[in-house]
Amino acid sequence: MRILVAGAGATGGYFGGRLAQAGRDVTFLVREGRQARLAERGLRIVSPSGETKLTPRTINTLDDAYDLVLIAVKSYALDAVIASLAPAVGERTVIVPLLNGMRHLDTLTGAFGPEHVWGGLCMIHGTLNEHGDVVQMSDLHRLVFGPLGDAADDRVDAVAAALGDAGFDSRPSPHIRAEMWEKWVLLATLGAATTLLRGPIGAINAAPGGPAFHRALTAEAIAVATAAGFPPRPQAVAVLGETMTSTEPRTSSMYRDLVAGLPVEADAIVGDLVAEATRHGVATPLLSAAYTALSIYQAGR
Repeated sequence: MRILVAGAGATGGYFGGRLAQAGRDVTFLVREGRQARLAERGLRIVSPSGETKLTPRTINTLDDAYDLVLIAVKSYALDAVIASLAPAVGERTVIVPLLNGMRHLDTLTGAFGPEHVWGGLCMIHGTLNEHGDVVQMSDLHRLVFGPLGDAADDRVDAVAAALGDAGFDSRPSPHIRAEMWEKWVLLATLGAATTLLRGPIGAINAAPGGPAFHRALTAEAIAVATAAGFPPRPQAVAVLGETMTSTEPRTSSMYRDLVAGLPVEADAIVGDLVAEATRHGVATPLLSAAYTALSIYQAGR
């Protein structure tokens, strides 16, 4: 199976790199600057188990179709990817986006049709260091995917085989949309807390009013998902609770981007959840305050 990975940052670089390391036919669609860096230094993955260096196949223009396309870019880069992706989409191509939030599903379906677009999510604590190397900060590395519709799809087994046994946890899901909502709730809660209060979870919980703030914020996010028809399962609620009551210096990728002065996914992660709350009549004063603060940051960049 020919696999195209759009993006070679922390997410695309990690999962695409592991797939290439496992011998899969992987090509990375990247910008020219990233292509030059990868040509000079290679794709390096620094993980708790050691360092891996790969020589990736990279391109910045497309002229051929692929069987599987993994989209691993930030939400604000999606339009640019879509503009160049058409030649990669053949009759039976499967597109699995690994973006945050939910809005990208409608965008991709509108561009390429529902027969090509699946749901997908990944869970990884990853970042790029000053050299552009991928740093996996914990042992968490999970990829979940699946068709969005209820009908059986005869491509599932082939995609599962292509993404399986590649050095990370991978599985198809018959309820991918619900699982994406669970991740969205987690990311929005974690991101809103750390960016609004400008600190890691442990520090917030150690501050006066911190635990109460986290409880209220968590309740808001769960209420929005429930009103939208996707109440998080008990195990997802437990993970969220453990995350938000931690005494460890946990942060979010949005917080790390903000501290570094980079663009943040404010609209896709927090803003869209606030919009969902408005549609369903759910009060979200804390999520709304976080979105306002993030919007001010974005406007001031």
